[in-house]
Parts: sequence; structure tokens; C-alpha cells
Amino acid sequence: MSEKPQKSDTKDYSKTLFLPQTEFPMRAGLPQREPEILKYWNDIGLYDKLRQEAEGRAKFVLHDGPPYANGNIHIGHALNKILKDVVTRSQQMLGFDSNYVPGWDCHGLPIEWKIEEENYRKKGKQKPDFRDSAAMVAFRKECRAYATHWINVQREEFKRLGIIGDWDHPYQTMSYPAEAQIARELMKFAANGTLYRGSKPVMWSVVEKTALAEAEVEYEDHTSDTVWVKFPVTSPAYGALASASVVIWTTTPWTLPGNRAISFSPKIAYGLYEVTDAPADNWAKNGDLLILADALAESVFKQARVTSYKKVRDIPADTLDAVECAHPLKGVGGGYEFTVPLLPGDHVTDDTGTGFVHTAPGHGREDFDVWMTNVRELDARGINTTIPYTVDENGALTDHAPGFTGKRVLNDKGEKGDANEAVIAALIEAGKLLARGRLKHQYPHSWRSKKPVIFRNTPQWFIAMDKDISEDGHAKKGDTLRARALHAISVTQWVPPSGENRINGMIANRPDWVISRQRAWGVPIAVFVREKADGSAEILQDEIVNQRITEAFMEEGADAWYMDGARERFLGSRASEDWKKVDDICDVWFDSGSTHAFVLEDRQNFPQLGNIVRKIDGGQDTVMYLEGSDQHRGWFHSSLLESAGTRGRAPYDVVLTHGFTLDENGRKMSKSLGNTVEPQKVIKDSGADILRLWVCATDYADDQRIGPEILKNTIETYRKLRNSIRWMLGTLHHFKASEKVAYAEMPELERLMLHELAGHAETVRKAYAAFDYKTVVASLSAFMNSELSAFYFDIRKDTLYCDPPSSPARKAALTTIELLCDALLKWLAPILSFTTDEAWRMFRPNAEPSVHLTLFPADIEKLRDDKLAAKWETIRNVRRVVTGALELARAAKNIGSSLEASPVIYVADRDVLMTLFDTDLAEVCITSNYEVREGEAPANAFRLDAVPGVAVVVEKAVGTKCARSWKISPTVGEDAEYPDVTPRDAQALREWKALGVSV
Repeated sequence: MSEKPQKSDTKDYSKTLFLPQTEFPMRAGLPQREPEILKYWNDIGLYDKLRQEAEGRAKFVLHDGPPYANGNIHIGHALNKILKDVVTRSQQMLGFDSNYVPGWDCHGLPIEWKIEEENYRKKGKQKPDFRDSAAMVAFRKECRAYATHWINVQREEFKRLGIIGDWDHPYQTMSYPAEAQIARELMKFAANGTLYRGSKPVMWSVVEKTALAEAEVEYEDHTSDTVWVKFPVTSPAYGALASASVVIWTTTPWTLPGNRAISFSPKIAYGLYEVTDAPADNWAKNGDLLILADALAESVFKQARVTSYKKVRDIPADTLDAVECAHPLKGVGGGYEFTVPLLPGDHVTDDTGTGFVHTAPGHGREDFDVWMTNVRELDARGINTTIPYTVDENGALTDHAPGFTGKRVLNDKGEKGDANEAVIAALIEAGKLLARGRLKHQYPHSWRSKKPVIFRNTPQWFIAMDKDISEDGHAKKGDTLRARALHAISVTQWVPPSGENRINGMIANRPDWVISRQRAWGVPIAVFVREKADGSAEILQDEIVNQRITEAFMEEGADAWYMDGARERFLGSRASEDWKKVDDICDVWFDSGSTHAFVLEDRQNFPQLGNIVRKIDGGQDTVMYLEGSDQHRGWFHSSLLESAGTRGRAPYDVVLTHGFTLDENGRKMSKSLGNTVEPQKVIKDSGADILRLWVCATDYADDQRIGPEILKNTIETYRKLRNSIRWMLGTLHHFKASEKVAYAEMPELERLMLHELAGHAETVRKAYAAFDYKTVVASLSAFMNSELSAFYFDIRKDTLYCDPPSSPARKAALTTIELLCDALLKWLAPILSFTTDEAWRMFRPNAEPSVHLTLFPADIEKLRDDKLAAKWETIRNVRRVVTGALELARAAKNIGSSLEASPVIYVADRDVLMTLFDTDLAEVCITSNYEVREGEAPANAFRLDAVPGVAVVVEKAVGTKCARSWKISPTVGEDAEYPDVTPRDAQALREWKALGVSV
């Protein structure tokens, strides 16, 4: 049945057809329509209505991982925020009070850089002297203003994506209450004994002049100088090793002034080797005795251009810890006169190098760990265990590196300095260089400056991972931050599950948490310290002082710490004591890791979240964190450590991660490559619902792809979904609630569609509960395109358009479509938030003002009828054979439309025959007539291998074409009053006439 009926020569029957009528446009016009819908949501107070509707329900709170307040949003932001919105909306419709408070990360180096660049360098102004209190506070105010500007810009961009949340009351890490709470959280670590000032090698950015956390480092290709260096054995000073040297290999020659030990592995086989032949100009000389790992001796001698060597003897690894060496730079600059011990280390392998690892405890984590493990023994041996400060904040060697003071490891631009060459030249001069080379390898770089970092020993503030946590002055053995965090991971739901292993490995192996930065824009490490004789710092524990600090931060922000007279103000009567104010700021990961404390637990500033009582506390509420997979080492990580250290558990119950967004060829997006996709342009050209559909159709757990072709496919998927919605709305123009048909009185086809709907109800509900949105999109797209548009709607158009107003079949079909439309709009609402809401207000003009205020439909599962579905599987298989035969007949121009046909269906299987007994196959196959014959079909009949025992011969329908329905029937003309239509259509015309519509 066409939606454009044929006109008779004398009569126009179109006024007597129930054709679809709707104001829901075929062309979406999303770029223009969506802002109108956003205004509507704002006008009706949708966010507040959602809170009112959900009052009393169990809470599902998605705590926002704060984006950085710097620049316009990109496609990664769009993916992240849309996923969060789909989670929030779908959990609300699953029956929770699902709330979302957006937030921003406001402190940190990128904003400092922007202020320095835009407000100072570009204007030729000198950077402020932060030793001046007024200059420091003024600079911080500039940073605050910059962050505020970008929060306002990003807020509007996020809202344009259709994100529902409390945009009028977001959280900001730079708000005064937030800064005060961050300070309180730090004080808790001071109180429980895990905050300490230490001397440790940290990753240091020479360009940025600050220590970096692991989350701020990425590994890139880098070419390093490599050296093989001889350490002469000094003890035992007799026997086979008397003239031998232990050989180390390193890619950082500049760290050799900081060498204090050599690490070896008791699990590796070592040997004493003698050089028997080498070129005269070689650094390796005939007769040299070298100690090497057996597995690496050949490669070392090859690198050293040794043409012949022999193994003198095995060196038992378990005896190496008695060996001591002289420093290869001994005598240079009058320094390096100390003993270099050999220490066992688990990190030593015989995969590369020499089997020995040069150990500079001020320049590497493993070096530091090995050194500290052996401190007591080394002290007993009379070896000085002080770790030198060989490199300063500018990347220059200090006077702790005699002979090399002032040499640069890296210059201010992050480029290679002159330190390596100076050290190598000194090694050559001392006769201790065996070989040199260059190696391209992965090396840590700052993710901001993209420049190499160095490991340098610095005084920094740390939170201990393995120290027993003290509560009220008492510490329980084994109750460490690491132990707490690992336990918390095990009781958290990770989506996908692989996230658990990833973060578990990171926590299990991470060093102490360095939380200090030497910058200006951030929350200060608001403690006072007193120097101790051993070089450590005593932290002032005074509740009155702490209260003064946090109260000032609440009223004035953390700027109060930097104002003139701050020390005296906060110390009060203790100002005369020798307490020093710490001016380092907190790592921004500590800021964002504390957000749970000043958002989820702050009822005064965030009353809209209500009183959250998580399941871990005996309540019913759930807290989710959702971010990219890189946040296992970022926000998930820092939040876990902060909460575990202060509360003994994770701040979340569920953690969901997504991958990164690539171009459609799988390449990382880059402006230089010209392959970026800007969400603002997609919205301008196609609408936010297209982006939302793309997000939900992808496997977000993995890296996603986007580009012009992928967006074209998404738009096509959207078009089909929209057309189905539009057709249902148009058809339901003729639906009257008073004419609903009870399920038991419905024809089989309607009951079959409701059975299909019930199956999808289970699939969709489970998928939403499991955050599996690609299954929702795939399931509903297939259902609407294949089951509804191409099957049910197609079959029922004749009944819906042409049946009389009194027709029970027409009313049953409308009742079914009303149920279908209701369920589909609700199921699609979290994804196509704009489109479904526009449709909902046309579908239910007198119901809830927004589809987002409804719940997913309940009790649909009871409409399942597996027996009926099995019967119709047979019928639909027969229909497939008929459809295939009709397509061939149409291609051969034997028929035009399917209504010109009357297929003869041959059925060899009696069970199939009986199934077809009471089925109107002309209706099901959209033909004018049909005939079923039992037995084998002629050889020329159409068959499908997948449907054995069924064959079809297409014959022309016999009769006259109905001027109203276009069906060809011998009954046309039987009704004298309406001789050009079938009796069914004649009855319809009589009923229309009775209603005042005549033709």
C-alpha cells in the first residue's frame, strides 16, 4: 500500500484514508532545533524536576572527573561528557536518583604558563618575583580569572552537547571551600604520620622547573649517549680480582658523578674475562681483566672492539657482595675518593648491558631503593650513605659533582647540554672508559612541554605508601596506604574488568607519592615545619593553627597563605618558635583526588546531592567515576590513594573507563596532520544527537574512530531511526485511547510484535544496567529497521490506512504501535536526548513535560509468547521465499508492485502446511492474493536453500484493481454503491460517509 494513493478518474479517496499526519519533520534540522530544546529544558527546570521526581530513590551519583579549565573542548571531551550524560540519564530511567554535578580542575602549571605567556612575555613584562607576597597574590588572581573565563566557555560547550547537570552550581578546585578542604585533607595525612619531607630522586622538568608525577610523564623516542665504564676492584686486593674491573653500562653518563654503588643479581652467572687482543688505539687494552655477565660478555667485547678474549674463571654471584670498587672518576676535581660497594638488586638482568647496574641513588627509583635497603649495613661498613644533590633545578651539575660544576644536563629549552661530553672526556682521561655509543629508546618526557625529564635528588613532600597509618596515635601493623588501596580495588566494580588488573599493578609497584610542586598557582602544602638534626623535618601538629588556616581559606581562599604576615597570623602565639612556613604547592592530582571530600561529602555547598550513604556503609547508594583509561594512573589513582589514606576505602563503587578517539584510519588526531574532528563543527553541521549516537554506537572501552565517512554512516543510522519514529507519530494521529484493544483480543501479528518488544526490553534494560550502550544502539536499530519498518509496518499499512474506522484489526495495530512508540522513545532517550524529547511532546502532549522525566517501561517482559514466535518463524521463512520470488519477477518486469502478484506457494512439509493453515499470506507477503499447494513444486519454481520444502511460482493476480487500496481482486465491482473498490473498502467508505466525509 503506497502512502500516495492512486486517484480515480472520477473520485479522490485520499480523504477516506488514515494516512500519517504529524508535525514531526522528516528533516531533523538538529543544529537549529536543539538550542530550542535546550531553552525548553531550562524553562521547565528539567534538572530540578528530575531531582523532585527521584526524591527518596536509591542514589546513583556520577562524580565528574574534572576537565582542565583551559581552552575549548575537543572530541575527547565530547565523548567523555556524552558518556557521562548517557550513564546519568539511563540510571535515572532505571529507577535511581541519578545526579550529576559537573566540575573543573583549576590549578596547575598550564594556566601559569598561559598567564606568563599572555600577560608577561608577549607584553615584554618581567615575570613576577614570587618572593614578594603582593606579587604572588596578584599573579594567583590572574590565574583565577583565566580559569574562570574558560570554565564559562566550556560550560556552554558542554551544555550544547545536551548534558544535564547542575550547571548553575558546579564544583571548582579553586573555590574557597574546595581549597580549604584540600588543605584539611593534607593535614589528615600529616596527622596520620604518612606525610613527610624526604630527599628522593623525582622526575624533574628542567623546562618547567618542577617535579612531575607519573601521570604527567609520557614516553617518547630519544637518542642517548651510552658508555661502558670500568670500576677498578679495590677489595679484595689480592688473588684473581686484584687487577680486575667491574664493567657497567649506562645511557646517562651525567649521572656518574652521583654513583655510589654497583648493583648485581645473585641469579646471574658472572665471569672474569681477559682481553687477549685489541687494536693499539683501543680503550680496552691487552691484559685487561673485566668482570661481566656471561650472557653479555660477547656483546660487550664487540662494542669495545676487542678482537680476542678469554674467560679466566667463573665468579660466583653470591660472593660479589663482598667486592668493593674505586669510583672511575676518582681524583677528578679532588673528589670521588669514596668506596663503591656492590649491592644485590632484583632489578638487574642479563638482557642488555653488562649484568651490572651503575647505581646513583639520587637519580633513579630502583637505585634509591637498593641504596636505602642497605643503609644500615653500609653505615656499619663506614660508607657514607648521604645521597648527594648533584643536579640543580636548572639541570646544572652542582658542587656535589666535583670537576663538573655548572655543566648542563639539559638547557632551559630542554635540549641536550654539555654534561655528558664532560663526563665522558674525564673517563677517557682517567682510562676508565671501555666503549661508547648512542641508543634510540623510549625515554620519559613531560606531557606538557614535550621535553625530556631528568631524575634528580630534591627535597620534596611525599605520602608514604608502606608506613603503618596512625589513627589517634596508634598504628596497626600492615595497615599501610598500599594495603588499603589494594583492598579497595578488589571490592570495586571495574568496567571493563581489565581495569582492575591495570590499576592493581600500578598501585602494587608505585613509589611513595610525591605531592609537592615548586610553583605558584595551587593549594599550598599548608603546614609548618622545624628542621631536625638528621635533615628531616618535624611537622607542626596543632589543631588551633590548622583551624586558623582552613577558616582563612574558607573566607579568602588559599591566597591567604601567601599574604604578607601569613606566618605570624596562622602561628599566633607560636610565631616566636622556629617553625617555617612551607611554600610548595600541592600536586594538582592531590587537588582532584580530594574532590570526593568537597563534593560528595559537603552537604552545605552541594545540598542537591543529598545525604549519600554508599553500600559499603550499609546504604543503597552508588558512586561512579568515569574517565579515559589513562586515568588509572591519574584521577582514579590519586582519588583512590587520597580516600584510602584518609577514610580507609575507595571514594567510588564503580569505575568505568573509555579509550581514546582516533581518526577513521586509526591515527592519533593532530592539528598538524589535519585529521582532527571538532565537536563544535559536527554540532553546527549535523547536531549534537549525531555525536551522541556515534558515542553510543562505538565500543567505548577500546579506542574509537571518527571522521567524515564514519559520521556519514552515523547520520544514515539516525535518519532511519528518525523515519521510524516519524511514521509511528504520524500513524498514531488516528489513535484514540478509548479504542485500545486488549492483548488477548489482538491478532497474532500484533502479539508477535509485542513478543519481540518484550525480548528487546530485557536486552535493553540489561545493557543499560551494564553500561553497554553499543548493544542498545545495535539492538534497537535492528528492531526498528528490520522488524518494524521492513516487516510489521510494511504489512500493516494496508490495514492502518484502508480498513474502516470500526476495524478491530486497525485498532489493534494502533494499540500495538502506541506501545512500541512509548517503549522506543524511552529506550532511546538517554542517547538521542533531543530527538526523543521533541517526539515525546508530540506523542504525549498531556503527559510528563519531558521523556527524561519518565522511567523505562516496566512489565513488558510478560508479553513474551515463545510458542507464537516459533510458529511465526516458520511463517516468516515462507515469506522470505515469496519475497525472493517477487523480486525476481519484478526484475524480469513480469510484475510492477507486489500487489500485482498472486504467488502459488508449494509446501512439501505437512507440519509447515498446518502452520500456514490460518495465516493470510497475501497480507503477510503484501500481495493481492495467494494459493498454497501441498506437494513438490515445478522445476522452475523459486527456492531458497535455507528454507527447504518450500517453493514459489509467481502468477499475476486476477481481477480488477481497487481504486482505493490498489489491490487487485475479483471482488471489485460487487458493491453497487462503490463499484470501483473491494467490499472491504466499500464498507470503509460507508463508515466515512456516516462520519460526514464523502467522496
